[in-house]
Amino acid sequence: MRANPPEPAISPTAAARDIVVAGRVQGVGFRPFVYRIARRLALAGSVTNRSGQVLIHVEGGARAIEDFETALLAEAPALARPELASSRAATSQGARDFTILASVASDVADVHLPPDLFCCADCLAEMRTPSQRRYRYPFINCTQCGPRYTIISALPYDRPDTSMAGFAMCPRCRAEYDDPRDRRFHAQPLACPDCGPTVVFSRDSHEICRGEPALRAVVECLRNGEILAVKGIGGYHLICDPASDAAVQRLRRRKNRPHKPLAVMFPQQGHDGLDAVRQDAVLGAAEAAACLNAARPIVLARRRAGSRLGPALAPGLSELGVFLPYSPLHHLLLADFGGPLVATSGNISGEPVLTGNEAAERQLAGIADAFLHHDRPIVRAADDSVLRIVCGAPQVIRSGRGLAPSEIALPVELAEPVLAVGGHMKGAVALAWDRRAVLSPHIGDLDSPRSRAAFSQMIGDLQAIHRVRARRILCDLHPGYASSRWAYSSGLTVTVIPHHVAHASALAGEHPEMARWLTFAWDGVGLGGDGCLWGGEVFEGRPGSWRRVASLRPFHLLGGDRAAREPWRSAAALMWEAGRPWEPPIPEAAFAAQAWGKRVGTLATSSAGRLFDAAAALILGLQTVSFEGQGPMMLESVAMSGCHAVELPIARDASGVLRADWAPLLPVLADESLSRAARSGIFHESLAQMAAAQVAALRRSAAFDAVGLTGGVFQNRFLSERIAALLTAKGIPVLVHRTVPANDGGLAFGQLVEYAHANRTAPGRSGGRSGAQIA
Repeated sequence: MRANPPEPAISPTAAARDIVVAGRVQGVGFRPFVYRIARRLALAGSVTNRSGQVLIHVEGGARAIEDFETALLAEAPALARPELASSRAATSQGARDFTILASVASDVADVHLPPDLFCCADCLAEMRTPSQRRYRYPFINCTQCGPRYTIISALPYDRPDTSMAGFAMCPRCRAEYDDPRDRRFHAQPLACPDCGPTVVFSRDSHEICRGEPALRAVVECLRNGEILAVKGIGGYHLICDPASDAAVQRLRRRKNRPHKPLAVMFPQQGHDGLDAVRQDAVLGAAEAAACLNAARPIVLARRRAGSRLGPALAPGLSELGVFLPYSPLHHLLLADFGGPLVATSGNISGEPVLTGNEAAERQLAGIADAFLHHDRPIVRAADDSVLRIVCGAPQVIRSGRGLAPSEIALPVELAEPVLAVGGHMKGAVALAWDRRAVLSPHIGDLDSPRSRAAFSQMIGDLQAIHRVRARRILCDLHPGYASSRWAYSSGLTVTVIPHHVAHASALAGEHPEMARWLTFAWDGVGLGGDGCLWGGEVFEGRPGSWRRVASLRPFHLLGGDRAAREPWRSAAALMWEAGRPWEPPIPEAAFAAQAWGKRVGTLATSSAGRLFDAAAALILGLQTVSFEGQGPMMLESVAMSGCHAVELPIARDASGVLRADWAPLLPVLADESLSRAARSGIFHESLAQMAAAQVAALRRSAAFDAVGLTGGVFQNRFLSERIAALLTAKGIPVLVHRTVPANDGGLAFGQLVEYAHANRTAPGRSGGRSGAQIA
């Protein structure tokens, strides 16, 4: 450990102040930091937690107290986000020392949940040093690293209110915890091999070994091509050797995940920790910085030519999900194995990640050959976060461990606490009160009973830990969504926010500096105000006052929700709508054509996402897919840049909405004399040019400060960056998502922003449908 300077003597008291610090000050070593600053400046007094805030009483020289206040913000721990809530003169209590007091309860909560922190350099060095008592201990941590969000049961953040409560500190750990000179001073998850959690290797529901032998057993299994379920900080991973095509294919078969990409965790090596990653992936400056983000997210990066890792990790895709280890256990396993590991969510596909030992043994028994458990309970699940670089900076694809729950300030203060329950896919919920909005981590699609149970649990947990009870529920316009059904069954007043309006408001909520918007909301489908399935919309205005001004030519989609997994349906709908003869390569082709002609089982849609599905079917021959977005992702991977565009006509419909016609694209998409790369490139370029043309046409009648790109389609980097390039060349700013997912994971936050603005612009509005209901 690093040497600490001697403590200065406390100076005679000349002044006193009471200071309250709010923001993210729990679980980041803030009280020990305050203690050390006070001792350095020869100040007396005390510091304590109170329901999410830090209360400080300080006494000493007036100049020293001024320096102390400045240091509280300027020198705060890297992961803290302190805000000076108040500072006032106080009466001296004659203090002669500075102490950390026990936390106190309060009726008023100002809770800011701390994120789980990656293992710091000091702890890694200690774990790798044979002479240290925590040598190779998988649960080493200090005040600047280790689990937080996933072990906290209540705040203030003290050990009795964490899942470490059942582990009594040994005398040596207690001495570190009580020593202000130690970096583990008041580190709540503090433990060692003598008193802390232990790893357990299990096979066929029988414990085989513990501790160091358990780690050796895991590595032996991996080298034999087996699949392991490993319990981490926020849940289980399924891990195997990514260089073994047989192991990867076996994992895919067992998990029924034939095509969806598998993330790979790499050892932390080299001067910046990324040398191992660079052997298999191309990292630009933005990708490298994202990999080193404190959340240690999965980052989508282009696969390097000649990579030692097989194509089975991400079939048909040019990118690989890569990330660095964030827990001591990960570091040990990667070092012992001597290379990267597949590390994908330990769950049944589409459901929340598993956290309990018995549940994992039960539900993953048919997937994992063996298990590495540990006995530190996980209070709440946290799947890995996923980022992609879009328009030069990270965009959140999935908000999870280290990033969520995320807090974003609302533009106006709410009159009452509100809960937004989002949509049906990529479930996430958001709680708001005053001017605070808290967006939950990714839950998963709400198709299964377990996902819906996790959804309900998240709603209860958010309200309980923040000590805020919602009085109104916001939900999607679609009454069949599981989230909407929950809202209507809650007994509270329900306000409906249209799907694409929520998307537009989510983006505007991230960029409150922009007053007037022209926002493209392109995704799969969402119910529109006219009862049709929207998905290629353009809105002018601002939250609380959106006007639909442009869209795509609608077409009749056969089969409803089945179209998302059967791209031939979208291709057939486009071809038949345009009057082009086309027979889908399926046995029931004639029946499908008859049904479509009679409008049996069809719904009108303007979905941009279904245009991409159709293009994937026509260009790549994809008739069915195994996960949402597979076709568009593969289409983007093969797209050639620099292609010419097919001009798509734009005209106003009877209601004044500017419609773009996709029909001229169809001959090119079906032209097999052109390469797949060329056809995909033409498709992307044509849509980008069409979007720019819509902006140019609308610029003559609509006033806006920026163009926004939101919805799942704009996770497509090729399309987003091409549109941005075309518009910025004309002096038009283009903004994309950064903090909130562009996909349906951001709907709940958008619902809050839309409601907050609509409520402000129409005081006294009661429950029911939002003022942003647009036809």
